[in-house]
Amino acid sequence: MKITYLSHSCFLLETSTHRLIIDPFLSGNPLAKTKAAEVECDFILVSHGHEDHVGDAVEISRRTGATIVANFEVAMTCAQRGAKNVHPMNPGGGWNFPFGRA
Repeated sequence: MKITYLSHSCFLLETSTHRLIIDPFLSGNPLAKTKAAEVECDFILVSHGHEDHVGDAVEISRRTGATIVANFEVAMTCAQRGAKNVHPMNPGGGWNFPFGRA
């Protein structure tokens, strides 16, 4: 597995079969060296609904088809804003994704 720090709370995780980005706050972030348009991933994990964590999740999902994994309210808001795929989660719950359990 390869883990790349992109800035703030944003990380890119790459396994042999999947790419995940966590909290993709890139646009408008002066410390981010990567642009949202450059990100290729299968899954987007959003820890919570603050804008500096949701960031470019919807844009990346629209462009790549990546599934946004977040709590129910954040996932549904992303879907309303045009995210291609969302997977809402509940506090304390878990799910076995192709990349592992979250």
